[in-house]
Amino acid sequence: MLSVGFAPACPMSESAARMVFPLSVTLPVAALAAILEAACGYPPALLAAIGHPVMWIGALIDRLDTALNQPEFSERKRRWMGVLALILIVGVPLWVTGAVLDVGYRFLPAPVMLGVQALGTCTLVAQKSLWEHVRAVGVGLRQNGLAGGRQAVAQIVGRDTAALDEAGIVRAALESLAENFSDGIVAPLLWAAVFGLPGAVFYKAVNTADSMIGHLTPRHAAFGWAAAKLDDAVNLPASRVAALCLILAAPAENRAAVRAAVRRDAPRHRSPNAGWPEAAMAGALGLRLAGPRLYKGVRVEDAWMGAGTPEATVADLDRGLVLYRRACLILAGVLLVGALLFMIPA
Repeated sequence: MLSVGFAPACPMSESAARMVFPLSVTLPVAALAAILEAACGYPPALLAAIGHPVMWIGALIDRLDTALNQPEFSERKRRWMGVLALILIVGVPLWVTGAVLDVGYRFLPAPVMLGVQALGTCTLVAQKSLWEHVRAVGVGLRQNGLAGGRQAVAQIVGRDTAALDEAGIVRAALESLAENFSDGIVAPLLWAAVFGLPGAVFYKAVNTADSMIGHLTPRHAAFGWAAAKLDDAVNLPASRVAALCLILAAPAENRAAVRAAVRRDAPRHRSPNAGWPEAAMAGALGLRLAGPRLYKGVRVEDAWMGAGTPEATVADLDRGLVLYRRACLILAGVLLVGALLFMIPA
């Protein structure tokens, strides 16, 4: 039988202390967060006043990187220091979240706290900002040519952009759109759908750690090993769900080709997760994405995703944004239906 209604105030307070909530709470939290963030994003005034939760987590990571990642340490010790850092990177935000929720559930009604969780979760989702950043690439290309496109795409990718032509700029933007749809939207909402705000906080802490220290560089190869491995694990479900949303968002006559691209190409990507949404995006648009690219002057030989043309245009970027919006609507719709099913008495 479906879980129904809200838990009473006292049991919910105890649950908040353990940060465990029923699906009748977590699914509405995720659905409301998706809707709120798509409509409002993160207000610039709030960003200027208090920063962003990812910035707070990033500041903690910087401090731990400076304190625990000493160059004189052996590789083995740096790896263990990285494990300790990851425990703190995840543990501190979760402890703060649990403390706030526990106090809230002691003094506020459960429906109000559901809204609090949804507001907190929507700050960890990036539907609107991702759309704006990718759209800016098309605007830059149209208004200022290659220089404008390169400047805009450099804000969302880590590869070298100085020598990219229009096709390379558009492919980079579409790859970022696909990958960030998975780890910037689907993943935090999926973790929130199961565990509420604490789930989204846990995921975002891990993902931010990976983005900052999970690199195969001399400084971070050992120290960031645990963060990179855990990020691969926590993103695995979301990358598959993201690919499914993109398949469903594609025109009906293209879906077979999109499924074929995902089955064929996703396992060939150097990332265990990024290939799934990238292959789906490539198949849906009839393009080839990923492939070789330069990072700090070093050529990375990645597999191509999709069997179409690599000659992407600004019009393809527009089509990718439409596909993305449809996929976001599908995800929000599924979450909303799930929330209603678990909230309505059986």
